[in-house]
Amino acid sequence: MDLPVDFLSYVAIGFAAQLVDGALGMAYGVTASSLLLGMGVPPAVSSATVHAAECFTTGTSALSHHAFGNIDKRLFRRLLLPGMAGAGVGAYLLTRVDGDMLKPWIAGYLLIVGAVILIKAFRDFPPRQVTTHLTPLGFFGALIDAIGGGGWGPIVASNLLARGNEFRLTVGSVNAVEFFVTLTASAVFLMTLGLGHWQIIVGLAIGGVAAAPLGAWLVKRVRPKPMLMFVGLVVIALSLRTLSKHFGLI
Repeated sequence: MDLPVDFLSYVAIGFAAQLVDGALGMAYGVTASSLLLGMGVPPAVSSATVHAAECFTTGTSALSHHAFGNIDKRLFRRLLLPGMAGAGVGAYLLTRVDGDMLKPWIAGYLLIVGAVILIKAFRDFPPRQVTTHLTPLGFFGALIDAIGGGGWGPIVASNLLARGNEFRLTVGSVNAVEFFVTLTASAVFLMTLGLGHWQIIVGLAIGGVAAAPLGAWLVKRVRPKPMLMFVGLVVIALSLRTLSKHFGLI
């Protein structure tokens, strides 16, 4: 039986987003949400389905990073509870606001995140262990992630990298905490929106789970700057397209 084109698109989106996220510690939600918004999916549905799918992809990614020794247990513990709290608050706020009204704001937010990712591609990160301001960073990153459908990695991982935390341990630890962040957001979405749009969730999950081990393997081998540049440009382009469609420019 032939699979619907949209379903195959969701699988491809999930695979590409998780491959990048597993290798860089960021951009699954940003990439997937940008693509879904570009396909006309409402913001609340986009964030809910991305987070539901991430329960599977981030769980697989966390196990893969653990197997490859990419997790800093101290950093994991410091980000865990603030991240879960921020995700719960953000998901609840999103379900109380009209989606069409939010769409240009979220696209604008994603545009800024894309620009930040692109800027990070041109910076060097001398290694050092970051130990301060981790609680507010985890809460704010998860809050914005739940509201915008992405942003945990770009906010948390890029902040840690910019402050000099080791690349491999930053990516692995942030990915591991992301499982609990997405699980919390998904629980709130389930209680407020119910379980719908399963085709999107299943498609994203299949693609993401397939890509997770490959992403964890790549983190030890990939050159991050070219991938950061690519992700930043893609997110910027998709956000500009969403804004242009919203304001009737295309």
